Amino acid sequence: MLIENEFRVTAPVDEVWEYLLDLPGLAPCLPGAELTDDLGDGTYRGRVVTRLGPVKLGFTGTAKIIDADEAARRIAIHAAGSEDKGKGTADMTVTATLVPAAGGATTVEVTQDLQVSGAAAQYGRGMISDVSSVLLRSFAECISHNIAAGRGGGTATVTRTAKPAGGLSIGLAAALMALKRVIRRFFGPSTRP
Repeated sequence: MLIENEFRVTAPVDEVWEYLLDLPGLAPCLPGAELTDDLGDGTYRGRVVTRLGPVKLGFTGTAKIIDADEAARRIAIHAAGSEDKGKGTADMTVTATLVPAAGGATTVEVTQDLQVSGAAAQYGRGMISDVSSVLLRSFAECISHNIAAGRGGGTATVTRTAKPAGGLSIGLAAALMALKRVIRRFFGPSTRP
């Protein structure tokens, strides 16, 4: 499935670009993610743990930057893994394009080409897309904070443990997004002639 999103970082394009090129620095910004081993050649082994309601999903796999076009300010990261318990898999290529925004900020346009099987697949495209949006919002806040802290001479990385991405808060935010979508569908402007 293809999921498109965007988020805003309160830092200039050049600073955001440099930050995105550092996979070990990025991992703590994604709730529930941690890198566990540097395999060389820019490939890292890691884990992602998330909780959706009563279901806790843990994946172990690898991540690597597969394309970094500095002129176009576009980066692609490939991550693949399998469930720690169960037979599910996840394979994702994330492409991020950086665009200058007003006030010296940066808009990051994100395309996720995601293939999932097993327990994660039963949630469907809508829920996966909504959860992805919630996680990206948290990711953007973390990046903004880390870049600002690095400029001010503070600690450049927000410390997060690899605890599961919060099921209740993510679930509620995703459910609210789904409800808004339904309300727009029924009460939004009609597209009939």
